[in-house]
Amino acid sequence: MKIINFKYFNNSHYGILENDKIYPVYGNIFEEFHTDREHPVYLKDVTILPPVFPSKIIAIGLNYRDHAKELKMELPDEPKLFMKPSTSVIAHDENIIYPAGTKRVDYEAELAAVVKKRAYKVSPKKAPEYILGYTCLNDVTARDLQKKDGQWTRSKSFDTFCPIGPVIETEMDPDNANIMSRLNGKVKQSSNTRNFIFPMFELFSFISHIMTLLPGDIITTGTPSGIGPMKPGDTIEIEVEGIGVLRNRVVEDNQKSLDM
Repeated sequence: MKIINFKYFNNSHYGILENDKIYPVYGNIFEEFHTDREHPVYLKDVTILPPVFPSKIIAIGLNYRDHAKELKMELPDEPKLFMKPSTSVIAHDENIIYPAGTKRVDYEAELAAVVKKRAYKVSPKKAPEYILGYTCLNDVTARDLQKKDGQWTRSKSFDTFCPIGPVIETEMDPDNANIMSRLNGKVKQSSNTRNFIFPMFELFSFISHIMTLLPGDIITTGTPSGIGPMKPGDTIEIEVEGIGVLRNRVVEDNQKSLDM
């Protein structure tokens, strides 16, 4: 089942996407809802919104064996965590803003899990019960700032640096899905989540033993080999098997600083 968040005639709704039709849902997607099968709307007539608005995005660094090999790094003994702010989230077809003064901004194709219910100290065996589904995520990174700072907060946190979507897929195997990125139509990353160093449910359990996860929070699982830079005017697509394609265009930052 593909859950989509969309705007139709200036009102936001959740729905179930089937081919080119969206069937509106009523109720709470994290608890109970029913589907209106009598009044579908067409995908071409709506604006796609971020599938969720998380309180936090927990990200994993270096979680693909092929990426570790690419960087000539040893496999980590435990997951490497960092966080992105909720203000970095944008939807499918929204623009990624290239920050002024930044010299390199990279794409990173990722599979992300959406938390279904409050979770704390959850075992890997129980983790699936706490996951609503999965979505595509682009962990956009100012690579020059990451290297300059020696830590990742600034480089990962700019507004628009976390495109997610276009839907939440509730039925898929997160540890066996093809994943790729395309820059201006050319494949740059191509892998499978079988290359995870830490599988999805182990990651979920590990994180839940550190912090409480809330409904709508995002856990994103790292990127495979092939990361690289984008520039204004580029279009980047992230595709995960079973979910779909997340597409965003890169644009220059034309926002001037506010006068003090």
